[in-house]
Amino acid sequence: MSGEDAPVQQQNAVDQKQETKPAEEPKAEPPKTESPPAAAAAEAEATTEKVPEEEAFTYRALVLTGYGGYDKVKLQVKKGKPALKAGEVLVRVKACGLNFADLMARQGLYDRLPSPPVTPGMECSGVVEAVGEEVTDRKVGDKVMVLSRFGLWQEVAVVPANHTFLIPEGMSFEEAAALPVNYITAYMMLFDFGNLRPNQSILIHAAAGGVGTAATQLCKTVKDVTVFGTASASKHETITQGGVTHPIDYRTKDYVDEVRKISPKGLDIILDPLGGSDTHKAYNLLKPMGKLITYGAANMLAGQKKNLIAVAKNWYHQFSIHTLSLIQGNKSVCGFHLGYLEGETELITEAMNSILDLYKQDKIKPRIDSTWHLEQVGDAMRKMQERNNIGKVILTTEPMPEEEKKEEPKKEDKKDDKKKDDKKKDDKKKDDAKKEEKKDDKKKEEPKKEEKKEEEKEEPKKEEK
Repeated sequence: MSGEDAPVQQQNAVDQKQETKPAEEPKAEPPKTESPPAAAAAEAEATTEKVPEEEAFTYRALVLTGYGGYDKVKLQVKKGKPALKAGEVLVRVKACGLNFADLMARQGLYDRLPSPPVTPGMECSGVVEAVGEEVTDRKVGDKVMVLSRFGLWQEVAVVPANHTFLIPEGMSFEEAAALPVNYITAYMMLFDFGNLRPNQSILIHAAAGGVGTAATQLCKTVKDVTVFGTASASKHETITQGGVTHPIDYRTKDYVDEVRKISPKGLDIILDPLGGSDTHKAYNLLKPMGKLITYGAANMLAGQKKNLIAVAKNWYHQFSIHTLSLIQGNKSVCGFHLGYLEGETELITEAMNSILDLYKQDKIKPRIDSTWHLEQVGDAMRKMQERNNIGKVILTTEPMPEEEKKEEPKKEDKKDDKKKDDKKKDDKKKDDAKKEEKKDDKKKEEPKKEEKKEEEKEEPKKEEK
C-alpha cells in the first residue's frame, strides 16, 4: 500500500462505520428495561470504543515527496487502519529491501512507481496480522516475504495473498527481505533466458551488488561455470570467495580487454544492468550462440539528482540491432524487467519455489551488507548509490533507539561547539594582533613626541639669540 492510499482507506473505514450505524440504533432493537438515557450512554460508549480501534491506528511509512536527492524520502506517520479486500492480507513489516530501482525512482527515472507522494519499496518480510475473505493458504501469524510493485517501505502493508511466500525455517527477516527481487531476477535471467549449463562462461556486472551476489551464487549451483565479475578492487577478495572466477576492476581497467585475454572467443552469457555504450560492448563480447540479457540502465544514475547529460548520453548510445545481424551472428538479445511481470503469478511462484529449495539445500544464502533504520534511509541510499555495499542493503522497521537519536545531535553540537571555540580563538588572535599593532604605534609615536619636545625647547633659544 502506498502513502497516498492511506486517506482513501481511512475514508472507506469511516464510510463502513456510518453504514453500520442504522443497525446499531435503539429503534431497530426490541424494547429494553433500561431507561432511554442509559441506552444513549451505552451507544455513546460503543461509539467511543470503535474510534480507537479503527481511527486511532497509526503506522510509520517512508514517503517519496518529490523527485530529487536523498532528502526527498521522508518518514511520516499515517493514520487509519488499512482496509482489507478479498484475497488480501495485512502484513506487519519487519524488514525491507533496498534496490537500485528505488534509487532511480527517487530521481523520476523508474516508470513503475506512481507519481509522488508515494511509498516506495518492492520487497519486504514480516508477519501476517490479518487475512481478508477468500484467503485460504495464509493465516494470522505466518512469517512471509512479500513482492510488490511499490508501497512496502512502511510498518504495515496490505498486499494480495498470492504476492507472499512463506519464510523457511531458520531464515531471518533480513535475509527474507533480501531474497525476492534479487534472486528472482537472477534466477529467471540465468535459467529461463540464459539456459545456463555446465562449462559455460558468464560476465556479471556489479558482482558485489544484490543481483550480482545472487547471480554468482546461482552460477555455483551449475558445474564448472566460469564467472567474470566487475567490481572495485577493494571488493575483489570478497566476490572471489563468493564464487567469482575472474574479478575485474572496472575503474582502472577495460573489462572487454581483460575478458579477451582469458577468453579470446568471448562469453556464453552476459548480464547487462548498465545500458548505453556498455550494451554494445556486451553484444560484441558474445560467442556464437551467446546470449545478452539486459535488465537495467544504471549508467543514467549519476549524482543525487537526475543528471540530464547522463540520461541523454545513455539514450544516444542506446543499443539497437537488425534481425539480420542477429541471424548472421548467431546471437540473442533478451530484456528482463521484474516490475512488468507482476501479473505472471504462476511464473514468479515457480521461480521462487526453486530458489527456496536451493536455500533449504544450503546452496544459496542472501548476503546482508548492512541494516538501517527507516530514519536512516538517506544514508542507506547514499551507500548503495556510491557503490559502497557488498550484498544487500536492508531497512528495518524497528524504531531507532533513543540513545542513537541523541548521539547524532550531540555530534552536531560538538561540531558547533568546536566552530564556536575556533571562532573565539580567531577573534582573540585578531584582538591580540590589534593590541600589538597599537603598542607598536605607541612605540613609534613616542620618539616623535620626544623630537617635538626637543624642537619646542630649541625654538625659544633661537628667539633669545
